[in-house]
Amino acid sequence: MAEPLRLIQAGAGGMGRAWLRTIAGNPDVRLVGLVDLDPAVAEAAAADHGFPGIEIATSVPELLQRTEADALINVTVPEAHRPVSEQALDHGLAVLCEKPLAPSVAECRTMIDAAAAAGRLLMVSQSRRYFRTLHAFERQLTRLGRPELLTCEFFKAPHFGGFRDAMAEPLLVDMAIHQFDLARKLIGAEPVSVRCRSFNPSWSWYAGNAAAEATFEFDDGAVFTFVGSWCSPGLETSWNGSWRASTAAGTARWDGDHAPVAELADGTAIPSEVGTEPEQIAGSLAEFVNAVRTGEAPQSEARTNINSVAMVEAAVRSSQTGATVGLADLIPSG
Repeated sequence: MAEPLRLIQAGAGGMGRAWLRTIAGNPDVRLVGLVDLDPAVAEAAAADHGFPGIEIATSVPELLQRTEADALINVTVPEAHRPVSEQALDHGLAVLCEKPLAPSVAECRTMIDAAAAAGRLLMVSQSRRYFRTLHAFERQLTRLGRPELLTCEFFKAPHFGGFRDAMAEPLLVDMAIHQFDLARKLIGAEPVSVRCRSFNPSWSWYAGNAAAEATFEFDDGAVFTFVGSWCSPGLETSWNGSWRASTAAGTARWDGDHAPVAELADGTAIPSEVGTEPEQIAGSLAEFVNAVRTGEAPQSEARTNINSVAMVEAAVRSSQTGATVGLADLIPSG
């Protein structure tokens, strides 16, 4: 049995607490410290999740003066992802960072360079890649062949309050990265361009654009279309969206929550095989631990996940300019 991976976690807010629950339930990891700008918040979160008396600090360097660790889970606000992750990498720690890797493609590039210089893994937790019914959908696509047309509809009506209500592009910037990232996973290729229009319906309670439609072209010729809204009450979709994949051999559909359905061109149904894999952030943590131990590249390593961030940035730019935007224009080589 391998020794548990020694983790420190940065961030003890709402999502930080979810991560503490996940860490507590995984025997392959051991929490050795918690970082938060508010020590009282960190102490309360640690005590509530079975980690009373754990080392607590207000910064990663301060904590590492008092304890040794193998890796860091970065659950800070997006604006802090780069400095906190780079501090950990500089101290020789592998990093699992909450999405988005950073608010911009340029910042992602500096983080990737820092990981390369340190010789350490930098992985992004794209938790919506880890659903058992999604994996069943993928298995059906393996039988059907390469999807050349993939569509996703996303319609929800959350009343968040706070910063999202004031964002210029709340749907594209705060949510659509999940669906864009899943498109990369399902198509198995990388996007090269996008044409996008975002707008705000007359009844919207958001200040910025709460609806959008986008069409991406991929380097293998596949096309992904996304249409979504954060202000569409009634008949709402899953938070994962509702998906349809078309191939030469047939079609598969996944409603985002339940077992997918698929059939061949002659009408023969393809069974749905739903497994028992760990889901959401538990799945992300399990893949991270395996990658650190074995050196295998995880599916959301930062060097490839930058393409999901670029999809968002390119979609916003396309909506602003009214032009098709090439992703190569956003991602520096190297």
